[in-house]
Amino acid sequence: MGRFSRGGSREMPELNTSSLPDLIFTILFFFMIVTTMREVTLKVKFTVPTGTELEKLEKKSAVSFIYVGPPTDQLRAAMGSGTRIQLNDRFAEPVEVMDFIAEERTRMTDQAAQTVSMKVDQHTQMGIITDIKQVLRKSWALKINYSAAKRN
Repeated sequence: MGRFSRGGSREMPELNTSSLPDLIFTILFFFMIVTTMREVTLKVKFTVPTGTELEKLEKKSAVSFIYVGPPTDQLRAAMGSGTRIQLNDRFAEPVEVMDFIAEERTRMTDQAAQTVSMKVDQHTQMGIITDIKQVLRKSWALKINYSAAKRN
């Protein structure tokens, strides 16, 4: 409660700091729940194709992502409007996919379960996908997944 001084004005009550750690923990816990961490900054934009017979990936720790599509609007002036391949946070050519797969294998504990998930724009020409698949075969990355959205 506020205290009254002789002049009739009210003083501000003191702050109870004993519950401050609980309050901070609650706020941190809230932010941990509502936020998600994006591992890769997308530099290409893609609209995934739709499909009917879809399955979810089980072991996401063994998944390596390859993004294929036109550059984002911010990068279009520098990179052009052609189809680009993104491996982690950098643009790459199809021949660089082999080194990417080798790097990804070294970070995995279960290398036999490695799956390559390709997130490809639905308007991408099949030639670049074939080039990537040829390099994946040479690097013995034979489990390939294509990301798609559920067709209604």
